[in-house]
Amino acid sequence: MADSGNRIRTNILVAGAGATGLIAAIALARAGHSVALVGVAPPPLPGRTVALFEGSLRLLDDLGLRDALNDISADVRGIRIIDDTSSIFRPPPAVFEAGEIGLDAFGLNITNDDIVARYAEIAAGMPAITRYETLVSAYDFRGDGVTATLADGRTIDCALVVAGDGRNSLARKTAAVGVREWSYPQTAITGILRHRRPHGAITTEFHTRQGPFTFVPMAPLADAPNRSSLVWLMAPGEAKRRMALEPRALAAEIEERSHYRFGAVEIEGKLGAFPMACMRTATVSAPRLMLVGEACHVFPPLAAQGLNLGIRDSTDAALALDGVDLADARAIAAAVDDYERARRADIDIRTRGVDLMNRSLLADILPVDLLRGATLAAVTAIGPLRRAILREGITPSLARSVGPFIPRAIAGR
Repeated sequence: MADSGNRIRTNILVAGAGATGLIAAIALARAGHSVALVGVAPPPLPGRTVALFEGSLRLLDDLGLRDALNDISADVRGIRIIDDTSSIFRPPPAVFEAGEIGLDAFGLNITNDDIVARYAEIAAGMPAITRYETLVSAYDFRGDGVTATLADGRTIDCALVVAGDGRNSLARKTAAVGVREWSYPQTAITGILRHRRPHGAITTEFHTRQGPFTFVPMAPLADAPNRSSLVWLMAPGEAKRRMALEPRALAAEIEERSHYRFGAVEIEGKLGAFPMACMRTATVSAPRLMLVGEACHVFPPLAAQGLNLGIRDSTDAALALDGVDLADARAIAAAVDDYERARRADIDIRTRGVDLMNRSLLADILPVDLLRGATLAAVTAIGPLRRAILREGITPSLARSVGPFIPRAIAGR
């Protein structure tokens, strides 16, 4: 990386300093590129956790990033689904265990804030990454490169931008990438709970008419051996009412909604609330631009797809650029095309699946209830189907290992 006063030159600019941006910067640095990481640290997200599935953990392991999470995360060894819609076609509760597909755990659950903090430390220690704690105020995408003007007046010249700068991505808007957005009549309340009865390392998801109500295992503390993160989808009016309650009164409603499965509940720390919406871009790239994370897809907190997809975005970007001569415009264009092909199907499948799952709960229509109940019953009863769906959800077939470029990237260093 060359830095001459206010004019900076680097191979790749990564926009966004959240979890996806940090992972993208680290992956690209591991692939041998100099990286300018531009972005301010995201604000704390009360109660927001991320369930990282085994497929994502394998990719993080390839990048040397998995071990950093082990002491601050909790194993998720199973998923329990309880239909709590009062439908006449309710299937019996279903429990899916990691051992069915030969795994010790489906994945880990960890707070978003902890992921960002740990990966920011790792990025800070990598010579190939230079951090600029400011924002990009303008981009100039040209055939021969990109110039980014920073909010502090400096400029960065680079061959390519990898944008993980969120749903309002300036890079995406500048490149005129189209988006489709839609919302749901729901708000999610998130928080950390302490409870009397153990969770057994199993996520419990109650499917209600207003959306899922979910307890996800959290790492224990010395004074709180039983902890879970809460994701509770509900009508916006109900969310507003509940967020105004005293902690003990809200805890009582959580206990009732969970049918007292976890015993007495105590709310730990602050709660978060945010409206449910989806966003999908027409493409995940443009000339000299790759979009990652919420710059190209936004999900409700269902089926834990958000950051898991962002990790695959980031590692696929690094794979597409592995060994690419960034002075060769044709090679860059080919890498961008490779990235587009690699990500399109994966994102489309997950977007449609999450949307269908959410709408099926909100639709109080007998034929939809019948189909949803029959589907869950079939998945529960038919072993090969059950295992195939679990494998695809936890270790997606479209995920590509990043392991092969690691030895080349670090050889001789």
